Amino acid sequence: MVVTDLKNKNIKDLKEELTKLEKDLQKVVSDILQKKEKNVKKASFLRKDIARIKTVLNEKLKEEKNEH
Repeated sequence: MVVTDLKNKNIKDLKEELTKLEKDLQKVVSDILQKKEKNVKKASFLRKDIARIKTVLNEKLKEEKNEH
């Protein structure tokens, strides 16, 4: 996931993407614990993507707040 792509999205799309990734993370962690998922690094990649989205979302919310 590239930050420049995230910055081009609006707040609604970012929130939808965030909830989707959080659900995916929950499923991946569950699969790792049940030994269904072989790639154990997948969870850390998802966490980093979630952090990127939250960062961009907070930046956008601060910009919106400053404009008003």
